Amino acid sequence: MEARRLGRTGQQVSVLGFGCGAVGGLMVRGRPGDQERAVARAIELGINYFDTAPSYGDGESESNLGRVLAALKHEVVVGTKVRIRPSERANVARAVTTSLEASLKRLRRDSVDLLQLHNSIGPDEEGETLDASIVLDEVVPVFERLRQEGKIRFFGITAVGATPALRQVVDAHSLDTAQVAYNVLNPSAGTTVPEGYPGQDYGDLLRRTRAADIGVINIRVLAGGALTGTEVRHPLGMPSVEPIGSGSNYAADVRRTQRLQTLVQEGYANSLVDLALRFAISHPAIGTVLVGYSTLEHLELAAAAINKGPLAPRPCSTLRRCRIASLARPDSTMTQPASRRHRDLSVCPAKPALAPFLNGIDGRHPSGHGGDANGIEAGV
Repeated sequence: MEARRLGRTGQQVSVLGFGCGAVGGLMVRGRPGDQERAVARAIELGINYFDTAPSYGDGESESNLGRVLAALKHEVVVGTKVRIRPSERANVARAVTTSLEASLKRLRRDSVDLLQLHNSIGPDEEGETLDASIVLDEVVPVFERLRQEGKIRFFGITAVGATPALRQVVDAHSLDTAQVAYNVLNPSAGTTVPEGYPGQDYGDLLRRTRAADIGVINIRVLAGGALTGTEVRHPLGMPSVEPIGSGSNYAADVRRTQRLQTLVQEGYANSLVDLALRFAISHPAIGTVLVGYSTLEHLELAAAAINKGPLAPRPCSTLRRCRIASLARPDSTMTQPASRRHRDLSVCPAKPALAPFLNGIDGRHPSGHGGDANGIEAGV
């Protein structure tokens, strides 16, 4: 499997990561034997980045990952997180340190490779949202101290919150990594989207992470599972998932995803999951994409898609002008006759079906068609 440099960390990480969150659910609610088989198979496939957090199953994810890695005795890169509660803001240093110590105990480790702030970042400090100044003036210094103590190697954020606040933190050039939401439904972190486009406009945040040499971990690559094109959830996965940065709700994301089925039918990808994953890794700023799994089959499907490589670039100015206008239409367009929808897609004479969402990226015609990937989730 391809490995990429994770920004200033210099760490080589597999382009496909292993998300241990509750969205996919395997490492939270799965059977111990299934968890061990999946992690062992991931390592065999070349996956070396595993991402967890204390909030995933109230510590169950960290405990299960720690147990499995201790049994397998294989060196991998492990990232976990810390979430500062409103009641803990008076002493951020104590909150971060206490959380990390508990995580290390569950993970059965003396140190962790990557510690990430899990709070959203924004100007309105409601709930668990932290102002950018708190992140830079209070959280980052604690992370630095923990690094000096040998408890962590690198630190970063989950880039969720208000775009101006995220820019402020990224532009400070003090982070090693950032988990960034970027996918087919909302590619605004990596390009310019039309005004009024559904979802949050992340304002080409990946351009800023590249300028700061911040390693990017791509989250919500499958929009929490919506990019499978179905609302059906696997029993191990979260029964309902709130979008991060994409549509108003999960069902709306699924409806928009279904417009992309034409691309699969025309052979540009084996499945919607194949299309979504290869689209994400086409961006040069992406270090690794996180996928959360419910089953071993989901892992195999994701790895097979990733191993085909990125969607190939093509210098077609007409295609670049097409951008993502089709996906910006309201859901009511789904009621149009199929012939009308096909004409709407055909706005670019060079590979017309790709016009709705690609920004200067073209697709290869793979041979054959893949199987069903319903239920595979994108972890956060």
